[in-house]
Amino acid sequence: MIKKILFVVSIILLGYTTFANSAILLDKVMAIVNKEVITWSDLYKAMGFEATDEIKAMKDEDKRRFFRENESIFLESLIDMRLQLQEAAKAGVSASDEDVNKAIENIQKKYSMTDEAFKDAIGKEGFTIAEYRKKLSEQITISRIIEQDVRSKVLVTEGEIDKYLSENKEMARESDGFNISHIFLKKTDDKKQLEEKAMEIYKKIKAGENFSDLAKQYSEDASARSGGELGFIKKSDMSKDFLDVLSKMKVGDVSEPFWGGNGIHIIRLNDKREIKSPQELREAVRQKLLDEKFSREYKNWIKGLREKAYVEIKI
Repeated sequence: MIKKILFVVSIILLGYTTFANSAILLDKVMAIVNKEVITWSDLYKAMGFEATDEIKAMKDEDKRRFFRENESIFLESLIDMRLQLQEAAKAGVSASDEDVNKAIENIQKKYSMTDEAFKDAIGKEGFTIAEYRKKLSEQITISRIIEQDVRSKVLVTEGEIDKYLSENKEMARESDGFNISHIFLKKTDDKKQLEEKAMEIYKKIKAGENFSDLAKQYSEDASARSGGELGFIKKSDMSKDFLDVLSKMKVGDVSEPFWGGNGIHIIRLNDKREIKSPQELREAVRQKLLDEKFSREYKNWIKGLREKAYVEIKI
């Protein structure tokens, strides 16, 4: 069940005049980006949509405090988003209703959600379906303008791969890892009771119940919201407890409950990555260098958009 992450924004926008005559708002103006206004409610809605699972898992009071303390950081990010959307509009780049529909279908499929469950989850996040669709449309649009203006122009040569391999002999080991999901139960004073609870959950999984649904229901980790997904983790970043269990598993397997760190884990192995040939190693290096180059070029692109724009921050 997705926890509510935003307190209700009850300020009503009464409307505004053109940029030339300035904005007349009851809602506080946080920034002006060219001729667009970013208000306080715009900012807090964006914070809620973009927040990580760790932030969303916080108690309401802690989230409000975190948002207040990081307003300026989130505002800078929102300004960058507005600039990218404006650049996309100039280039004629957009997302269609069909694109948004497909994105929603993929989300529902990924988390095994019915239409009703999806609507309920969005509502508990503080969004209407129309608002959520608009945010998805913006994300797709930004992704496309970035692909067109930045990612498509990033290349890695064979010589760059050779150079990296000669300077990084441990690359093969660093590339190995696992894509996993888990259910985590925090350590309590009653060890036996916790072990029994973990075994009951494990039996439900073996009986055919959905792992993601059980993670959302029982897991006491921030990843519970996403069905327990932890994504790809390198072997070098994993504890011995996890590696010992994973070394005996095949893709698709679910482990029996085991103790590790501050509680009990049940893990599902979604995928694993092992470098088995020189060509696989070269492709892993290629991707790593592409990611690094893209990150640099993206920052330069955003810097360029900023330099061409009129940006006025009001806080």
